[in-house]
This record gives sequence, C-alpha cells and structure tokens, in this order.
Amino acid sequence: MSRNMSEFPTRPVAQLVGSNGPIHALTYSSPPSTYILTGSSDRSIRLYNPTSTTPSPLPNSPPTGRLIQTYTGAHTYEVLSLSVSSLNDRFASSGGDRTVFLWDVTTALPLRRLGSASTAHSHTGRVNAVLFSGHDDSLVISGGHDTTVRIWDVKSNSNKPVQVLSDAKDAITSLAVPQNGNPEVITGSVDGRVRSYDIRMGRCTTDVIGTPVTSLSLSKDGKTVLVGGLDSKMRLFDRRDGTCLKTYEHPGWKNTELRVQSCLGGKERYVVAGDELTSEAAGVTGTTSQEQGKVWAWDLLTGKLVATVPVPWGGDASNKKVTIGRDGKEKARKNVVSCIAWKEGGFGNQFCVGGTSGVVNVYGEL
Repeated sequence: MSRNMSEFPTRPVAQLVGSNGPIHALTYSSPPSTYILTGSSDRSIRLYNPTSTTPSPLPNSPPTGRLIQTYTGAHTYEVLSLSVSSLNDRFASSGGDRTVFLWDVTTALPLRRLGSASTAHSHTGRVNAVLFSGHDDSLVISGGHDTTVRIWDVKSNSNKPVQVLSDAKDAITSLAVPQNGNPEVITGSVDGRVRSYDIRMGRCTTDVIGTPVTSLSLSKDGKTVLVGGLDSKMRLFDRRDGTCLKTYEHPGWKNTELRVQSCLGGKERYVVAGDELTSEAAGVTGTTSQEQGKVWAWDLLTGKLVATVPVPWGGDASNKKVTIGRDGKEKARKNVVSCIAWKEGGFGNQFCVGGTSGVVNVYGEL
C-alpha cells in the first residue's frame, strides 16, 4: 500500500525554549501524552505543555509552548535519559553523573537517588538510558557506559539493585521493555549486540547487529524492534527468530559518529530519525545553512524515504553562541537533531525533536 508524503506530519506547531545547552533527552508524558519532558546538558529537566502557546516574537516562527516546571539541583552533569511513570506522577532521570533519580512531578523534588559514585552497587560511568518497568512501575531499569544494566526496586528502601545484567562488552546505549507485561528487558550496546533478557526464566538471547547500536524502538505488540546503528542504517527485526525484515537508509542520511535516535511513528507506519549533519547530508533537498537540521522519515513497509522535514535552530538570536575554531574563525553551527519522541508511544498526532540548538521543535497537530 503506497502512502503520500503529505500524510507525514511536517507542520511545525510549537517550539519549547529555555534550555541553556543542547537537548539530550526527550519524552512525552504517558497517555494521553499532554506534556513533554526534556533533559539538557545544563543539568536541568523541564516540563512543557506544547498546546498552551504564546505567539513567537519572530516572524515565520511557530508559537512558544508553555514551560510549566523546571527540575534542578540533583544532577551534576548532563541529563541523558528520561522515563515517565504510567500514572504521570513520577519520572526517572539519568545522566553523566553516574546516577539515576526518581522525581515527584508535582513537588519538583527528587524522591530517591538510585546509586552514586561512592557505592559499590552503582554505575561507574554515565547512565545513558533509563526506563520504568514492572507492575505499577515498581522497577526502574538503567543502562550505562560501564556496560551494565541495573534493575532497581523503587518500592524497596534498599539502594542496591535487585539484579545486574553484565553480558555486554561495551557501553549500553539504549533500553526497551514490552508493553504486554512480559518480564523482558531489551538492551542495545556499542558492542553491536541487541540482547533480550527473559527475567523470569533467566535467559538471554543475543542478536548480532555488527555495528554499534544507537537506539531501540519496540513495536506495540513487542514482536518487532527497530535498531539504529552507526553504519547509516536502521533495521527492523523480527524478535521471534532474529530475521531482518527491512533496512532503512538513504545516500544523504549518514549516521557514523553520533548517537542519533530513531523511532516508530504515525501508528507504526513510519521509521523516523534525526540527523547528525555530516557534510554529505548537508546539501540534501537544497539545504544551504548547517543551522538547519533535519528529520528523516521512511515508509515502514516499503523502506522508501517519504519525507525530510527541516528543523530550524529556533529561539532568538541570543541563544546562538559563537564558537571560535583554532584558526580564529567562527565555526559553523550545526543543528544536530539527536533525540526524538512521538506522542502516545508512536500512535499520537505529534512528535518532537531536539539537539544541539537547545530548542525543541514540535510537529503535527495541537
């Protein structure tokens, strides 16, 4: 079944401003996914309502979404991952300070600190991914640069993880858990493997991707997983037998250096990814300024590219910091689009992207 490019949501509907550095983490709140939570290199987390907007003072710019709350004072390094509980009353964050925090949404205060550099039970490197799991979100799962995945019981008073998964030979970059309630943890690693752990049976199944894994996106039924890698390809795998069902790539889209996230969106009709803005990709579709990033979208079934969406630097001129190279000249600003989130777990009418500009751009419908 063919699909028209116009079906993919390309209309900018809001910008979320306020960060003092690049955005590393994005997530919508749990359904109905009214809010967007962002994690930044400025060590802060911000909660926005993208539908409550004020007009932008700049011409031809989308309105500005409302900043509801800022969560600060806990992380001492950049925030790298976020996960919201199913009841939207708590969220978990992880970052470059080797720690995981559990937050109360309303009070804006951390409820728990799961591990620290001073304890033997903690991550010993930056924590790249964090997820809620288990009945009533009783578990928080974290994966980090130290090659381990740690499972924390947040209903327990113990600060020791209930389980440590240490099969990976390199950093854990991404995590996924099925929505069907099965006690599984899926991990992506720089060692080029995707590992699926059956926690109840104590079994690990390994799929060899052959390139460092940058992101995982699990289908709603849990039967397929989208794997992003540093070979400028994304692959859709059948989890039952490890078969690669489809590969998504394009000569103008390169991902060989940075952790660029991808996801399933549009009710799982599309594969969507950011852009690390290599020189080869900069000229695609007539782009003349590296300050403009891109979102790329492929048809899930056919593997054909259906849309490239421009992502402006956004905000006002004051947030465009000048960087001077070793030659004394101003370096070109690259709006790398590194993180992406789709409303309602890929089934909503909106998605958002963030990256080096520090501005989150929202596309779709309000």
